[in-house]
Amino acid sequence: MAISMQSSSSLWDGVLETTKVAQEKGSDPLLWALQVSSNLSFSGVCLPSVELADVLVSYICWENNVPILWKFLEKALALKIVPPLLVLALLSDRVIPCRSSRPVAYRLYMELLKRYAFDLKCQMNGPNHEKVMKSIDAVLQLSHNFGLPASDPGILVVEFICSIVWQLLDASLDDEGLLEHTAEKSSTWAIKPKEMEIDAHDNYDEKRTEYHERLQNLNTVLAVEIIGKFLQHKMTSRILFLVRQNLPTHWLRLTRRLQLLVVHSSALRNSKVLTAEDLRLLTSDTHITLARESKKGSHQKFHAVRIFGSLVSSAGLSHGASPSAQWLPLDLALEDAMDGYQVNATSAIEIVTGLIKTLQAINGTPWNDTFLGLWIAALRLVQRERDPIEGPIPRLDTRLCMLLSITTLVVANIIEEEENLPIDKSECGSTNHWKERKEPGDRRKDLVSSLQLLGDHHSLLTPPQSVVSAANQAAAKAMSFISGTNTGSAYSDGISMKDMPVNFSGNMRHLIVESCIARNLLDTSAYFWPGYVIGRINHIPHGVSAQAPCWSSFMKGAPLTPAMISALVSIPASSLAEIEKIFELAVSGSDDEKISAATILCGASLLRGWNIQEHTAQFITRLLSPPVPADYSGCDSHLICYAPILNVLIVGIASVDCVQIFSLHGLVPQLACSLMPICEVFGSCVPDVSWTLPTGEEISAHAVFSNAFALLLRLWRFNHPPLEHGVGDVPTVGSQLTPEYLLSIRNSHLVSSGNSHRDQNKRRLSEVAASSSPEPIFLDSFPKLKVWYRQHQKCLAATLSGLVHGTSVHQIVNVLLNMMFRKINRGNHSITTITSGSSGSSGPGNEDSYPRPKLPAWDILEAVPFVVDAALTACAHGKLSPRELATGLKDLADYLPASLATIVSYFSAEVSRGVWKPVLMNGTDWPSPAANLCNVEDKIHKILATTGVDVPSLAAGGSSPAALPLPLAAYVSLTITYKIDKASERFLNLAGPALESLAADCPWPCMPIVASLWTQKAKRWFDFLVFSASRTVFLHNSDALVQLLKSCFAATLGLNAKTISSCGGIGALLGHGFGSHFCGGISAVAPGILYLRVFRSIRDIAFITEEIISLMMGSVREIASNEFPGQRLDKLKRTKNGLRGGQNSLTAAIIRVKLAASLGASLIWLSGGLGVIQSLFKETLPSWFIAVHRSQRENGPDGIVSMLGGYTLAYFAVLCGAFAWGVDSSSSVSKRRPKILRMHMEFLASAIDGKISLGCDWATWRSYVSGFVSLMVCCTPSWVLEVDADVLKRLSRGLRQWNEEDLALALLGIGGVEVMGAAAELIIEAQQS
Repeated sequence: MAISMQSSSSLWDGVLETTKVAQEKGSDPLLWALQVSSNLSFSGVCLPSVELADVLVSYICWENNVPILWKFLEKALALKIVPPLLVLALLSDRVIPCRSSRPVAYRLYMELLKRYAFDLKCQMNGPNHEKVMKSIDAVLQLSHNFGLPASDPGILVVEFICSIVWQLLDASLDDEGLLEHTAEKSSTWAIKPKEMEIDAHDNYDEKRTEYHERLQNLNTVLAVEIIGKFLQHKMTSRILFLVRQNLPTHWLRLTRRLQLLVVHSSALRNSKVLTAEDLRLLTSDTHITLARESKKGSHQKFHAVRIFGSLVSSAGLSHGASPSAQWLPLDLALEDAMDGYQVNATSAIEIVTGLIKTLQAINGTPWNDTFLGLWIAALRLVQRERDPIEGPIPRLDTRLCMLLSITTLVVANIIEEEENLPIDKSECGSTNHWKERKEPGDRRKDLVSSLQLLGDHHSLLTPPQSVVSAANQAAAKAMSFISGTNTGSAYSDGISMKDMPVNFSGNMRHLIVESCIARNLLDTSAYFWPGYVIGRINHIPHGVSAQAPCWSSFMKGAPLTPAMISALVSIPASSLAEIEKIFELAVSGSDDEKISAATILCGASLLRGWNIQEHTAQFITRLLSPPVPADYSGCDSHLICYAPILNVLIVGIASVDCVQIFSLHGLVPQLACSLMPICEVFGSCVPDVSWTLPTGEEISAHAVFSNAFALLLRLWRFNHPPLEHGVGDVPTVGSQLTPEYLLSIRNSHLVSSGNSHRDQNKRRLSEVAASSSPEPIFLDSFPKLKVWYRQHQKCLAATLSGLVHGTSVHQIVNVLLNMMFRKINRGNHSITTITSGSSGSSGPGNEDSYPRPKLPAWDILEAVPFVVDAALTACAHGKLSPRELATGLKDLADYLPASLATIVSYFSAEVSRGVWKPVLMNGTDWPSPAANLCNVEDKIHKILATTGVDVPSLAAGGSSPAALPLPLAAYVSLTITYKIDKASERFLNLAGPALESLAADCPWPCMPIVASLWTQKAKRWFDFLVFSASRTVFLHNSDALVQLLKSCFAATLGLNAKTISSCGGIGALLGHGFGSHFCGGISAVAPGILYLRVFRSIRDIAFITEEIISLMMGSVREIASNEFPGQRLDKLKRTKNGLRGGQNSLTAAIIRVKLAASLGASLIWLSGGLGVIQSLFKETLPSWFIAVHRSQRENGPDGIVSMLGGYTLAYFAVLCGAFAWGVDSSSSVSKRRPKILRMHMEFLASAIDGKISLGCDWATWRSYVSGFVSLMVCCTPSWVLEVDADVLKRLSRGLRQWNEEDLALALLGIGGVEVMGAAAELIIEAQQS
């Protein structure tokens, strides 16, 4: 009942009076305690009493500091009439500051601490627990000192335990004179008396002083031992783990004090129960964890899930799994980057860095193994296409760029990340994702270890033929260094390998090591690794000429003669200083020197200068955005003055390999930004001015514009609708490549955050962007380009319209038509009279000669769609022959090569509308494919042999000739008029992918027909064209696509073999690339290669996602049936704990289902990007769990298939999320993660709470939730921080109901401050009674 203030005062006065009487009489403490308890109960005071604790401690300290009162206090604690934690808090505040003058009290306080601070379970369940904790907070000022609100009792318990340890620690340091050596030189806590102590009762005789000193020393030892006990005790050590996780600043200060104690404490050395090494180990990150040894069943289950998440390498190897299988997503991503039809706005350095960090975290591999896996994957990429087929596709240079430049820069990023970590953990905020900080340079050591181990992979290190000389040069350099022979750069430039007295046997490792040395990741000590080089060089051969033009002579001041230029173009620069000098010449040299320097930059230094490639590409990009000269006063754009060098640069980087190299280095957005003003300026010029290059070639404004425009359009899929692959509320990565998107990425480089500037790659991209313009640039800055782009989009989306008679556009249309068809006389009418959008004519042109109009390129491009529409309509109505149509279109493309892009746009749109009748490719009106068609069909069958796909016959129409839709027939007829030479290459690189895309949109067998026609023109492209034709089989038949996916899973998992090592894995999935060179002719292509070259043309990504999940789960059933025959499965079920029996088979099965999940996640991520991953978590996975799956019920509710299926889905889901958002919050895309993750976790919690009815097997659901949560806890702990606290608590309750206490605690333990209290309560509740 309630007690008034007056009665309350008299009540405590009565308690004190009772205590005084008992004290004077020397009463039994038990009788005193029973009397006080009875009186308080009678008065309605709830026990244990907060007020009584304060009254007793205040009474004792210090006027009644006598033994009997300490006995009264101890008995009150034993009978639970005062709250122990509050008493300890009150005594801490009173006793610790006075420990020097009252060592006995300090000793008694520590004895009470040992007895009651480690028994929290019963105290947490007390009736006044919340009030007690608030009182403790008031006494010790916990909320103020830790900066957390006092609303959660569990949080206050954590703070209380930490504060007790901290007070004892500071007191001990102070007692030994060590506190002044801390950074703060004082304590946050009250460890010293506020006033000078005067003890009238003390006698200052020598014996008493000696006793006090001895007791003080013993107290310090005991205090240190109690600190050790707090760190050692299961419950309190786990509570301190919560401090480490959620209060990193405080934990850092605490551990620094502990380290000081470990090194300098004499009390610690005097302890008989605790050593300095013990205390050091107790404070290490490996000891302070949430793991426990009790309740083995629960721990084993959590451990089993952890094994699934990151398999121990030895377990994997012992069951036949290839150690490279865990890097399968990396192999797929690297191979996907080789698709020449797609450039990426994001640097491959950033993509691969994120992917490597993801796989390292989820696989749980050390960094030396991770680096080794990266090198091996990149080497496999090179070996897969040692001699690629010919065609407009990336060749070996792009693959070597990925190995020797991009991969090295990825490693540099990862090492720099470690070495730039803040020394003070307080700079990092929460430490949820922390491992124990190792010494700076550990990752460098891991790099060395990985490269030393790489020497054992001899088959991967054999250099392709074109790289043998470079590999030998690298080996020669190392051998020269070891031998002490001073050769200099002239040596490597002037010496031919055939002149050397030894065979260097250079391999790819030598090139990798040189790449690392060039970027300061290694030093020349690598040359002394065992087996790195064999033999020595004792002298330089006398027959070596030192007069050959080379980089060394250029650096010494030799002039740029034609011979020198030719040499520098063909030999890559070996150092940054060399390429910087060339760049300076391109900026400030004479006009001829500028052009020569630009030519050199675009030569071998860009393609094969792997050690400085990123700098070369950066310099070229900067040269494409020249500054306004200080003395420039013209009214036209200053870019016109730079026309010759701009044209040399643009033509020099127009090859497929060069564009891909720019893409891999992340320079596509800035390259586009540099090309846009060039297109804007030169496209607005009337072509009455020309420039003569040093080679004698004359170029016009049209030429500069066309070259720049063709290159610009290759930087995004300009002939595709911008949202063709849209999924959910975010389009796929590929479909985002629009001019606006590229500019937005470029602008984002300008505003990179401070943290990103620690990343070399982002810092480099930021510098490149700022060098062109320090301000953001938008499409509105280029009005002519914007007008064309809007017309281009309109052309793709709707039927052509809008040509008005008498307008300037109409006049240009007529002028162009007369130019194209000047030799055609149709009576009194020219071809313009049948223009669909016009009604007039300018009359027939001169048949013999027609002067080409002097029109700006943008005006011509605006008219081209109407021109092509008129010409195609005329051909359809018989007014133009096919030959005349093709000739006229070629004349238009020769007049303005950039018009090819608009022709592509028009034909792509018209093919998709399907309104044009097919024309017969009969060899009379249109070219005939008959000569090659059967051969093409036979080769397609060979290429698809391993997929099991039925290839439709190409002769579906019997003996009738092949047919193509009119727009496609016209376009292929136009393209085969181009010569296969360097001059036409840059335009064929634009037209080729568009032709394939256009043909793929037409019915089967249009693409094989196109391939047959083109092989007559370019026989050396036969393999490439047939392979392109084979891909379209999957675009016209969803069953064929599903069969291809099924082949990918079957090949990867080796389902018909006993072990993955004997059949399956990455080798079976990706094979040897295309492989015509591999077997002396076209052979079957691995299913993974086929899918990677097909998926970008698949529009229904949602269908692909569902099929991949279905095939993945089907693979799980097949794996289980192989690993667990009927009798063994029954035996496994009967075994105790369900896991022990058949453990080897279970481990082998988990390895293989993990590989299936890895493949599924990789394919979905590559196919759909961020949009499909978001849809996966929001819609696909919830729908899958809600739906009923009959096949999963075949093995009963506790079947191993169901359990493996759930774990597979969990691993698959976490991998998908990690691919999309990263494992941490370092990338910008991680900002999208919290919203989607919260939705998915809310679904899990609601289903566990019974709010959602599930249709899947219960064992599948349980293993999915356990697996997903455990993978988050172990591999992506930063994700847990993004989940709502209430959801975490609900999930934790559900896991505990499933007897997953350790996992429930681990989830709360890293869930942040908001759930720290709940985690503490769970720790205390789990305390053994």
